[in-house]
Amino acid sequence: MEIHFIAIGGAAMHNLALALKTKGYYVTGSDDEINEPSRSRLANAGLLPSKMGWFPEKIHIGLDAVILGMHARADNPELLKAQKLGVKVFSYPEYLYEQSKDKLRIVVGGSHGKTSITAMILHVLGICNKNFDYMVGSQLAGFDTMVKITADAPIIILEGDEYLSSPIDRRPKFHLYKSDIALLSGIAWDHINVFPTFEQYVEQFRIFVRQIPVSGALVYCKEDEWVRSVSDDAVEGVKKLGYGIPANEIRDGITYLKTETGEVELQIFGDHNLMNLTGARLVCNLVGISDADFYYAITSFKGAARRLELVSRSEKNIIYKDFAHSPSKLMATTKAVKQQYANKKVIACMELHTFSSLNAQFLEVYNGSMDAADVAIVYFNPHTIEHKKLAAITKDQVKSAFKREDLLVFDSSVELKKHLQSYTFNGDVLLMMSSGTFDGLDLKELV
Repeated sequence: MEIHFIAIGGAAMHNLALALKTKGYYVTGSDDEINEPSRSRLANAGLLPSKMGWFPEKIHIGLDAVILGMHARADNPELLKAQKLGVKVFSYPEYLYEQSKDKLRIVVGGSHGKTSITAMILHVLGICNKNFDYMVGSQLAGFDTMVKITADAPIIILEGDEYLSSPIDRRPKFHLYKSDIALLSGIAWDHINVFPTFEQYVEQFRIFVRQIPVSGALVYCKEDEWVRSVSDDAVEGVKKLGYGIPANEIRDGITYLKTETGEVELQIFGDHNLMNLTGARLVCNLVGISDADFYYAITSFKGAARRLELVSRSEKNIIYKDFAHSPSKLMATTKAVKQQYANKKVIACMELHTFSSLNAQFLEVYNGSMDAADVAIVYFNPHTIEHKKLAAITKDQVKSAFKREDLLVFDSSVELKKHLQSYTFNGDVLLMMSSGTFDGLDLKELV
């Protein structure tokens, strides 16, 4: 098979390229910009394009498929050449389905928790020596790539993103996977640029649930009222398994699950993570993993990268970083850290970075999302807003939206860094939350 990637440098795209080369396919690709770590990983595999840019001459009728990344535009010259020649063009999720249509497909969907739940399932299946393929949205410890596609694995676990499939395919990615077993973790409005109303956003999850076949199963978070509502859309005959927060206890900063066979010490914490864990357990049960084996395996799970990831721990301070950026994620993560360290001061700092979070209309949804923190800080970069072609927002607007009088708001990363360095930490917890980088703020240097 000869496959060409348009926009091969993306996080997901380059991982699929690596997986297909490992499978024995002949892979080529193009991009106008490739950053690390994609650049080094492609170079090491011999897949880094010799020149940056788009080259229609790379497209020929001998190609079995062209895979189109979200970074490309609808008028991309390579895409136009492929369409003219009649070469089959797949979006990333379409091609994953093409590679897995004869496997049992487990799709993890939801506005939050997708990566963590998928990572938990992969961790447990790996320890239990199950043969499986996967696609996950973050690089995980113990896994060489974010994508694995083989000929012989009977099941595949797919992180089901609700964002668009490609520049020419406006369907959400998770609609294209056609799950046999689906998990739905939660619904909280996001991607306002694609789904301008909450109702439109919820409808994407209803479609996802309706696609589950009669022989399939839906694992869903019964703590979320919208998930409960959407779960009712499953066709009659689908096996439905609801989950919530399992019995647990926090002692000396460590969370213990209370199970029928005794306590299980965990390396993760927070109600949201405990619900994620329970959903992952139910999925694992459906593919033959017993509760005992699941609990044995999950004790060594340290979390997915940038999901409540411990940066530093000392007598002076404890520092975590987290991918949280939407209101529901902020609330869950901040609350989890405060519950885990009830006797310590929690300083929570988040960056408004995504299209939705920097939209003046969407800002109001952040009301109360950082109330659990002792000190709450919000950062945004006016240049990022300008780059996204959004209307400017002010510090006062941000403060008003969060409905917290003592909220500290910064629009300069230099000033933010100075402020954080000015604290006299006395065993306090610093929680840094963003889907970005606080404009290059080096947390290790900050430590």
